[in-house]
Amino acid sequence: MTLDLFPCESTTTGLEAIGPGAFVLRGFALAQSAELIAAITELERRAPFRHMTTPGGFRMSVALTNCGTLGWTTDLQGYRYTTLDPQTGQPWPDMPDAFMGLAREAAAAAGFSGFVPDACLINRYVPGARMSLHQDKNERDFSAPIVSVSLGMPAVFLFGGHARGDKAARIPLLHGDAVVWGGQDRMRYHGVLPLKDRPHPVLGSQRINFTFRKAG
Repeated sequence: MTLDLFPCESTTTGLEAIGPGAFVLRGFALAQSAELIAAITELERRAPFRHMTTPGGFRMSVALTNCGTLGWTTDLQGYRYTTLDPQTGQPWPDMPDAFMGLAREAAAAAGFSGFVPDACLINRYVPGARMSLHQDKNERDFSAPIVSVSLGMPAVFLFGGHARGDKAARIPLLHGDAVVWGGQDRMRYHGVLPLKDRPHPVLGSQRINFTFRKAG
């Protein structure tokens, strides 16, 4: 499979199962994409994107910021959620209503009703940026799903098993797609292959991905 064949955004809609409790929702965020992009611009003004350092001293290729009651951070001391932005010393920006509504609707569409996220991690990818296989395990409530939304350039999402060495499926994600995983799939390893430079008409040579979690 090659990104060269991908359109810039989803041309179909629907629910695609990628596991017993994991689904791709094609084009789910398309109708709200302009509102979401505007909200991200405002969030960036209050809590700028930054490249954080992992406990191993590795500078992440993906820039990130957060909104919501809690924000995910990493440094030489470890991975964790904080109520304050360590860069500004201020609380993370409130989660926009459009974000909250989208997250709850996507979770419900995938069979996880009642989802109320308190954290939203926003990642910005540029060509060459990637996310290695990892588990989302800093949250206190593993019964809640993860909801992930993609805007901008296409990407290949890696969805593996419960061990790092398990073979990972390669799933193309386009502008407007959402992925939801929970239940027995909640702790599966996942990541993103290095992005190729396939500019999006609105966002250009970047991909914005935001993931909603119940962290506290």
